[in-house]
Amino acid sequence: MEWEAPAVVLDARSYGEGGAVVTVLTEEHGPYRALARGGGGKTQASLWQQGNLIQARWVARLADQLGSVSAELVHSPAAGAMDDPMALSMLASACAVAEGALPEREPHPGVFQGLVGLIAALPAGAGGLPGLVRWEATVLTELGYGLDLGCCAVTGAMAELAFVSPRTGRAVSRAAAGVWEQRLLRLPGFLAGSERSDAADWRDGLKLTGHFLARDAFGQQHRPMPAARHMLYDRVLGLLAESV
Repeated sequence: MEWEAPAVVLDARSYGEGGAVVTVLTEEHGPYRALARGGGGKTQASLWQQGNLIQARWVARLADQLGSVSAELVHSPAAGAMDDPMALSMLASACAVAEGALPEREPHPGVFQGLVGLIAALPAGAGGLPGLVRWEATVLTELGYGLDLGCCAVTGAMAELAFVSPRTGRAVSRAAAGVWEQRLLRLPGFLAGSERSDAADWRDGLKLTGHFLARDAFGQQHRPMPAARHMLYDRVLGLLAESV
């Protein structure tokens, strides 16, 4: 059994003497965990860096085996973002969310394509955060937990959508929120059709998708949200504090 495809490195962990167990995401095959022989050594360590775009080749005797993977480097986004802590934090968070939320060997083309797009947009730094939030919403949708932001759950109105129910994931207009406003999640403007995008919106967006990722995508597996995702949220809170 074997396949060859473009892939994104999601995770790499040392295994044995000089080896590594790596997780790669492909469009057709989904996340795959496999043994990279020599992947933990000095000559290959840079190849298996988180977020790298590679041309991967997986081989195994039987389809249900761990198998082994080899690769050629196509693009290393971390190298270009070395001086931008926010970009590196976004990359680490997206890879950790994909690695932890997606079922192994289950294809999710939209998630793969969106992740490749996020990697291409990393030079924008914090300006790419709306794209990351939209990508997390795509992850939720492809896992069956999609948000419904088309109209107000109470009135059916499509204007002035400002909140999201933390229970149902449906949008709520400002007028309909009433006394329940404090119990609702804020809907950032960039998810409601506005061009507005600032640190407060980025915080609200990450809090929104983070709530449903933690409850549904990770909660259903009895797993915590990745530390890298928490670190990204804290970094955005730091940006917001600086802007006040």
